[in-house]
Amino acid sequence: MARISYLHPDQVHDPEMNQWLQDAIDTGSPGPENQAIRAHNKVVMRSFTQLIRTMRNEGVLPQELRELMRARIATSWGRMF
Repeated sequence: MARISYLHPDQVHDPEMNQWLQDAIDTGSPGPENQAIRAHNKVVMRSFTQLIRTMRNEGVLPQELRELMRARIATSWGRMF
């Protein structure tokens, strides 16, 4: 099983990435634990951060419906492993 470490904000030396991680910690979105994993790769972290911000700020669905859709998708896949 793969073991991917979480990076603590003190371990993230790129100022932009550190800010993304700190924003996730402060707001809870996107999940700080996921951002701490994505912090291993700036391209990945930037892509997810920009996607989440775009969906939140420019999305056509209300927040409550987006969360309902996210939960439904997460539980509809069934057992994957």
